[in-house]
Amino acid sequence: MTKNQIKWSVLLLVCVGALGLLYPTINWYSLEPAERARLESFRSRPKFILNLGLDLRGGTHMLMELDVSKLDPKADVNDALARAIEIIRNRVDQFGVAEPLIVRQGLRWIVVQLPGITNTAQAKELVGKTALLEFRMVDESESGQKALGKIAELGVAAFNGSHVSTAAARLVPENARLYQGKESALYLLKGEAALTGAALDTARVETGGGDYGMPVVAFKFKPEAAAAFANLTGANVGKHMAIVLDDVVYSAPVIKSRISGGSGIIEGQFTADDARNLAIVLRAGALPAPVNLIEERTVGPSLGEDSIRAGLTASLVGLALVMLFMLAYYRVSGLVACGALSINILFLLACMAYFKATLTLPGIAGMILAMAMAVDANVLIFERIREELRLAKPVRLAVDHGYDRAFSAIFDGNLTTILSAVFLFQFGTGPIKGFAVTLIVGLCISMITAIYVTRLVFESYLSANPVEELSI
Repeated sequence: MTKNQIKWSVLLLVCVGALGLLYPTINWYSLEPAERARLESFRSRPKFILNLGLDLRGGTHMLMELDVSKLDPKADVNDALARAIEIIRNRVDQFGVAEPLIVRQGLRWIVVQLPGITNTAQAKELVGKTALLEFRMVDESESGQKALGKIAELGVAAFNGSHVSTAAARLVPENARLYQGKESALYLLKGEAALTGAALDTARVETGGGDYGMPVVAFKFKPEAAAAFANLTGANVGKHMAIVLDDVVYSAPVIKSRISGGSGIIEGQFTADDARNLAIVLRAGALPAPVNLIEERTVGPSLGEDSIRAGLTASLVGLALVMLFMLAYYRVSGLVACGALSINILFLLACMAYFKATLTLPGIAGMILAMAMAVDANVLIFERIREELRLAKPVRLAVDHGYDRAFSAIFDGNLTTILSAVFLFQFGTGPIKGFAVTLIVGLCISMITAIYVTRLVFESYLSANPVEELSI
């Protein structure tokens, strides 16, 4: 095989590989939305796929603030924020959201974007729940029961929102705490938590819950905590142990016997979604402090579809106009440039699919700018070739000199743009980072297609035919 034949073989293989990477994306988005939603619920998304961002697909955007006043005084805020982000990410991953964006913003804020999730109430419940699980013994002493009776007489005055009222606090015995139940009952519990959710190994949804088969959350402790749980239940047979989540008593069952193995269940008249979300937050762990919702926006799927349609229309119209100009001004050489531009787009989308990138409107803008730089590189090359031909040089020599002398200008232009994009990526926020990444990848690919692909076409044509005049 000749040198050019080897180059063509390499180019063909890369093009076939790029088409293979894009096929799952094309096939996925050709499915009906309901079918995609069904497959996503089973996490049956293709491995390599170009994901659509919040502005294209629709979904939920939330800005949350970590309540640093509830942190341990010795805790480091930066460390707590990093832990909160990791816990939220674990919850969202288990919930099955494809390509979420969860990033820090400022000193104590967290940006959460969930593409495809438009049920904001469910999203807030999942992401914002502190999920502090505690196992506390019920205060069944005579003094405690008398105090609870007096507090019960206060009725709704026992609590102001989620806080114990002043009147009720005066009646609570020392070393005890008053809690609300999920069904509005009142519980007086011992002050020290016997075990916390930090000792849990796993939590999952099961069907149980009495005669009606209501969902329950089954949990299991880590091996080192299972022994402590067995000792706790063994020492308190016949007494009530309360299961408390975020200061709400979900149930307070009687310990009928020593529970070995470290397993148990949480009942609470759950719906299937409630039980699933509770199991998720218990598996992911408790947040180091509550997070408060500062801002929320919902982008509807129809708006995302309009954005996709408008973006595609603008891109295709712009691309068509550029190609028409290249064909009219550079004739056959312009056709070569158009082919290289098409390969450029193919390679860029394939790279994004391989790295499972998320395509957003800023990302589309980065792609368009990268295409413009690719066209600019071809213009520089063709103008240099024209200059060489005006000096009456042979066509083969003019093409070689045109590429060699245009390379420095192309390299400098792309390098300065890449450096600018690097700074945008380093100091920008989410959408700006997406623009920068797409631009950098697009520029690197355009360097290859503008120089390697078009030159290969010219070299193959000139080596196969005695050319006296070039259509440029």
